[in-house]
Amino acid sequence: MSMDALLRSEEMTLCQMFLQSEAAYACVSELGEIGLVQFRDLNPDVNAFQRKFVNEIRRCEEMERKLRFLEKEINKDGIPMLNTGDNPEAPAPREMIDLEATFEKLENEMKEVNSNSEALKRNFLELTELKHILRKTQTFFEEAHQHQQALHDPSIAEERVGLLGEDPVTRSGQQNKLGFVAGVILRERIPSFEVMLWRVCRGNVFLRQAEIEAPLEDPITGDSVYKSVFIIFFQGEQLKSRIKKICEGYRATLYPCPETQAERREMAIGVMTRIEDLNTVLGQTQDHRHRVLVAAAKNIKVWSIKVRKIKAIYHTLNMFNLDVTQKCLIAECWCPVADLDRIQQALRSGTERSGSSVPSIINRMQTRMVPPTYNRCNKFTQGFQNIVDAYGVSCYREVNPAPFTCITFPFLFAVMFGDMGHGLIMFLFALFLVLKEKQLEAKKIQNEIFNTFFGGRYIILLMGAFSVYAGLMYNDIFSKSLNLFGCQWVLSPLSPEYNVITSKPEERIFVDPNGTFTGTSYPIGVDPIWSLAKNKIAFNNSLKMKMSIILGVSQMFFGIALSFLNHRHFQRPLNIIFDFIPMVVFLFCMFGYLVIMIFVKWLKYSSTSKPQPPSLLIGLINMFLFNYKDGEDNMIYSGQQGFQSFLVIVAVLCVPWMMLGKTIYQRYLKRYGQ
Repeated sequence: MSMDALLRSEEMTLCQMFLQSEAAYACVSELGEIGLVQFRDLNPDVNAFQRKFVNEIRRCEEMERKLRFLEKEINKDGIPMLNTGDNPEAPAPREMIDLEATFEKLENEMKEVNSNSEALKRNFLELTELKHILRKTQTFFEEAHQHQQALHDPSIAEERVGLLGEDPVTRSGQQNKLGFVAGVILRERIPSFEVMLWRVCRGNVFLRQAEIEAPLEDPITGDSVYKSVFIIFFQGEQLKSRIKKICEGYRATLYPCPETQAERREMAIGVMTRIEDLNTVLGQTQDHRHRVLVAAAKNIKVWSIKVRKIKAIYHTLNMFNLDVTQKCLIAECWCPVADLDRIQQALRSGTERSGSSVPSIINRMQTRMVPPTYNRCNKFTQGFQNIVDAYGVSCYREVNPAPFTCITFPFLFAVMFGDMGHGLIMFLFALFLVLKEKQLEAKKIQNEIFNTFFGGRYIILLMGAFSVYAGLMYNDIFSKSLNLFGCQWVLSPLSPEYNVITSKPEERIFVDPNGTFTGTSYPIGVDPIWSLAKNKIAFNNSLKMKMSIILGVSQMFFGIALSFLNHRHFQRPLNIIFDFIPMVVFLFCMFGYLVIMIFVKWLKYSSTSKPQPPSLLIGLINMFLFNYKDGEDNMIYSGQQGFQSFLVIVAVLCVPWMMLGKTIYQRYLKRYGQ
């Protein structure tokens, strides 16, 4: 890859293609595999439903629907789908019929299996509910029998009242046998169901219910539901009709229940036999369903790729125009100039694969249209290019900041992070991902969080490496300091700080450079004694703030310098005069001057300097306020007041220079011309 290809986006050209109708599908398939062509839509005013290949796209969408149905059923059963990582070529158009037949057969088979399974599960649920009814109602019938005997006992006739509110003695000749209905209802509906029965039937019913301990499976949703068995005793056909309507409204299921114990026992035996038979049939049905889905799971990923490729090809073909003979398709596309040979080779391969005797033709076209931006990336630069594109894609042939971002982004991250310990953990984790990238790619891990880390493995690797370096400069490892080269601060045994350090290191001391500093700087980074200092925060904040200003202003200067390369490349002298130059002057007069003052202060003043050096922050504020009341006390060099006033005036003049200069000049040219 040349330096120009890294610095700027690829040079693109507009090409026109002439493809034979029978070879167009294969040619587009070959072009799609290399991924170097962007086709233009030559039918922007044609409705999507009126294009030539709309029927083929509908067939592809129908196949995608069937594949989604199969995938849903596979996931429902928890069957792993085989993903070998293969990238199959788009099948020939005639193979669409075979794929459609395969998907149709699988869908019909799965629908039939699901329908049979649902019917069997519904039948199994009914038999299970009936089994619980027969078990639970024995106690209900015994209590009802005792209740009926109590109504006919003359000794307690004055104390008991019949179901209809009459004295049982006065209607002894009219006694009728109690009727009953039994069924099953959702457990959470029991309270309101009981209240409704009481109000509608005016208390002339006797309701008993018992919970079914084991959950039952809903045959439609497959969810577990909890239900209760109930039995209602009543008298009269009118009450029976009301009760059935209430049960229907509450979606309670009613079942026939024999009156005698012998009949109930006989029915229970029959129910158990049918349940065992149903269990056998359900097991066979589930085994058949599982075998079908396992066979489909082995190929569903490959099928999905094939269908998507077919659909993409026909979507692309819909962008083409037909010539007057209806035998040739005309296409226009953008492609990199450096890859024209590969594109021509792909067209030849597609023509040979289709068996066409007429070769496909590609011609370069002259146009005034702005080409699309195409930045060629590899696995290292792709992550950084994604970060840049997230903020904005550069215009055609502009300087691509991604190569510079490969260093500046992780370095600036490390300046903020700055910890050797955590940086080393990041570096080792990313190094593992880099060294094992082929094995991890082959596993086709679907976890979204892992894929995010894996895609940015090179970014994390550099961030970790730079964080180790920045932590070494800050002398910070897990918020602790290392004394690698020996402390350059010597405390005398007679000094009060000496005993504090040696006896109680957890107590902080005030580090004063005067008297305890040897005069030799710590070889790399910050001296470890600052971790014990009371003024540690003030020292570190001052150091890191100055470093941040220097690096931030340098980054801004670098960005403006890149804009100069763009202006010069596109031959825009007005942008250089009215954009680049005032930007540089404005930035220098404000922040560039501050960076210079930081270095001047570092070089001019030392710990023994008298008086104390002036504050740069206060000086910068006074610079813009033209406040120099303290005179020479806050001045670093002679003539500072006049020079700073000059810089502020120049910075203010740069604003109309940038905002109005180009507009006024262009207005002048338009009015008077040249």
